[in-house]
Amino acid sequence: MNKEILQRANDYIVKEKDADFRAEVEKLLAQGGEKELEDRFYQNLEFGTGGLRGVIGGGYNRMNTLVVKSATQGLASYIIKTFGQKSKEGKLSAVIAFDSRHYSAEFAEACALIFAANGIKTYLFSSMRPTPELSFAIRHLGCDTGIVVTASHNPPQYNGYKAYWNDGSQVIPPHDEGIIKEVNSVTNIKEMSRNEALEKGLLVIIDREVDEPYHAMVKTRLFRPELIKEKAKEVKIVYTPLHGTGAQHVEKVLGDLGLKVITVPQQREGDGNFPTVAFPNPEEAAALDMAIKLGIKEKADVVMATDPDADRFGIAVPNREGGFTLVTGNQMGVLLADYIFLSLKEQNKLPAKPAMVNSIVTTGMQKKVAQYYGGTCTECLTGFKWIADVMRKWETGEAGAKHFVFGTEESYGYLVETEVRDKDGVSAAALTAEMTLYWRSKGKSLLDRLDDLYAICGYWQEMGISKYFQGPQGPAIMNGIMEEYRKNPPKTLGGIEVAKVRDIKNGADNLPPSDVLQFFLKDGTVVSARPSGTEPKIKFYASCCAEAGTLTAAKAEAARKLDAIKKDIRAVIGD
Repeated sequence: MNKEILQRANDYIVKEKDADFRAEVEKLLAQGGEKELEDRFYQNLEFGTGGLRGVIGGGYNRMNTLVVKSATQGLASYIIKTFGQKSKEGKLSAVIAFDSRHYSAEFAEACALIFAANGIKTYLFSSMRPTPELSFAIRHLGCDTGIVVTASHNPPQYNGYKAYWNDGSQVIPPHDEGIIKEVNSVTNIKEMSRNEALEKGLLVIIDREVDEPYHAMVKTRLFRPELIKEKAKEVKIVYTPLHGTGAQHVEKVLGDLGLKVITVPQQREGDGNFPTVAFPNPEEAAALDMAIKLGIKEKADVVMATDPDADRFGIAVPNREGGFTLVTGNQMGVLLADYIFLSLKEQNKLPAKPAMVNSIVTTGMQKKVAQYYGGTCTECLTGFKWIADVMRKWETGEAGAKHFVFGTEESYGYLVETEVRDKDGVSAAALTAEMTLYWRSKGKSLLDRLDDLYAICGYWQEMGISKYFQGPQGPAIMNGIMEEYRKNPPKTLGGIEVAKVRDIKNGADNLPPSDVLQFFLKDGTVVSARPSGTEPKIKFYASCCAEAGTLTAAKAEAARKLDAIKKDIRAVIGD
């Protein structure tokens, strides 16, 4: 067995205080599980730009109490150094939330007690709460940092945590780099017992004191509460939290509005096994299967879903064939952008220089919608922390004086308020319910409105490809693919000429550095490639527009283009 791996495994056993995680490694050593030990110890689980994410288990390349404590000690050290005067005065504070995953509650408490031992007063939710509420709580309580323990929509064997700054957004440069440096240099972890932390007032358990203001805030973001009050009984909603955190908030907010919500009973309670789904992700049609079946049975007007930490939101709506159509993240962003701009304009509340923000891999149709209403659409890197950064820059005047009205990205993330600085599936659910009622009052469905927008903006269609590269060789393989594209960029994709290549590795067009390549084709199609920042996979995106006469012809033309592009990409990365 590799001596370095063996040494790291024995070192972990000495340091890990959790008996279960320690026993896993001891068993592998006793059985000679060389391949598994290599995977658990060939590297440290990286504290990346957003925090931690990995498979739960014993080892330095796994999510466990030792890795979580070490990362949190590094975060605490950075906060203390950054806010030195507040630290001296004993005024530093943090807030922590967690989802339904295995060990989420245990990891959250471990983080809280590390903060407490470092003199940082920590508010810890009494039970699972959504990611957007954590972002809201940071701003509401005036905290300096925050953590939400979650692996978002990943399979059940994963967990992780996201680190937040005092504005309620996930950390970005230079703070992410500073935190990573501190995490990598941790040699001593300060710890405190729960009883001592509670007695000293360094641990405070919270729930209703944040829940109620959060619910109230979400309801203030609606445009037509009188329409809901008058017509609420006309719309039936089937909802699934996919075994996560969303039920208590979505049911509460929509119920307070008088809306009828039928929650899928098999998926209502928090369960880290996610027993009814392979992936608890509203992007996956299979994840909504139970909800759609119930929706058909109940003759629902809309089926809604949130992922386990309720930051992502997806819907399916009745179609003309008697089934349900899954609305993509790009289409949902278009519908919400249209409804927000339209409502502000109808109510004479459209501000000067209204603007939305979306990521560089999101559909170009949203820019057309914003322009239709006299607004603009600013692009940013993938990840809601970058949308929050644009919001901050607009508020401070650092990037002009634009007025934020909406933020979205293709991966089912939407932000309709400024009190939260991350995607919010709860507020998206409330606004979507209102939007459904509004278009019904005009004799239209959401699909009808989408067709209207295609007539205005052209027909847009998107495609995504993800290829996983597991194990120690995975990162090198992905880097090789990206470097080959950089050295020998394709002259055509799908038979269409590549007119321009944008490499953002060192920053470009006012975008910060990121390992992203974009190919702008002669017909206006944009193809993007980027390794994931949280999973061992490389992702490709394509967005194209077709205006071939009828909508049917345009859909066929867009599908033909995307299919040809997909074949070219598959030829490089494999099936």
